[in-house]
Amino acid sequence: MFSKEESRQLKQEFWTSFGKSFPRKWILYDTKIKGFNFKFHFDTKKALVALDLEDDLEQRINSWEKLQSLKTILLDDYLPNLIFEEEYILDNGKEISRVYVPLNEKVSIHNKNSWQEVMVFFNQTMSQFEAFFDEYQDVIKG
Repeated sequence: MFSKEESRQLKQEFWTSFGKSFPRKWILYDTKIKGFNFKFHFDTKKALVALDLEDDLEQRINSWEKLQSLKTILLDDYLPNLIFEEEYILDNGKEISRVYVPLNEKVSIHNKNSWQEVMVFFNQTMSQFEAFFDEYQDVIKG
């Protein structure tokens, strides 16, 4: 069991190491679309790369419909393991829409032996998400 401080230090060490291993500027929140954000998630139980729709309900529905219209392309050409959840509840109780790829291996940010696998997964998966976004952002923003 790790103390809060040990856990915080491990998380910081992971993200610093990830940044050094894969030095590039990710799009993440810089999509130029309100409430449309790419995210990395890694905790003691799972790792995933997500596209979160977090704006007001009307904008969320609009963005969701555009993603649904591109779903086949996204699955066939970019991320075949993508999961679409129109109603996704975050740990804090907030409802969003989420499109994500989980790493299906048992990993933990507290286990340094799983870090390399997660870093490679993050890099490959987010790169595919960003390639899709670069190609279809006009449709999504439209």
